Amino acid sequence: MTNINDSYFDGYYKEIWRSIIPAELTVKEVDFILSYFKLGQGNKVLDLMCGYGRHSLGLARKGFSVTAVDNLDDYISEIRKSAESENLPVKAVKADVINYEADETFDLALSMGNSLCFFDRTDTIKLLKMVAAHLVKGGHFFINTWMLAEIAFNGFRERTWSNMGDLKLIYESKFFLQPTRIETDQLILFPDGKQELKKAVDYIYSIAETEAMLAETGFQMKEVFSIPGKKKFTLGDPRAYIIAEKI
Repeated sequence: MTNINDSYFDGYYKEIWRSIIPAELTVKEVDFILSYFKLGQGNKVLDLMCGYGRHSLGLARKGFSVTAVDNLDDYISEIRKSAESENLPVKAVKADVINYEADETFDLALSMGNSLCFFDRTDTIKLLKMVAAHLVKGGHFFINTWMLAEIAFNGFRERTWSNMGDLKLIYESKFFLQPTRIETDQLILFPDGKQELKKAVDYIYSIAETEAMLAETGFQMKEVFSIPGKKKFTLGDPRAYIIAEKI
């Protein structure tokens, strides 16, 4: 196995991510956020595990103040460069979201791109408490996931592969209980013969378990969509969008 440095892998990773979440989906998600949550002048948004800032930058381009938080330097650096070049109201913060403490309150918090499934129940509860502590009463938490039990159990495969441009990706997955999770080895084969192995753990919660964790931390689950604003979630849908309100 050839070790790949971060800068080599980074450009390819963007290509992989774009194939998973195309730009047009981000546009639709941002449009839904603006219409559903009725954001107005002065409203502030907290984008947790923001990645390359696809929602942070999209909302900032609409004039909203956004705090974007992620633990990876490349992500935060790219957001800062984009925000500076476009003069956007984005504060990009490199931090471990589990231990992050904001110095302000927000009207809306986001956890998009399946990022909430990165955490076991203890850390999820800690994260939800932090979010609730920094939301105004009546503020919302918008969560995108494709690792709900109602999704993951139906779609689980031990071995899959795909081609993305000139890359080949091979996935080896195992299902575990206590805690319920899927552990995946992702082998990326590059066109020059190099290889990179990435490991991931996705913790799985049912809708009922997610609702219980939200209730425990000061939220009320309001709606679950599979297509934001257009279709309520039903069994077999590949994605879920959860809307919770701070009570």
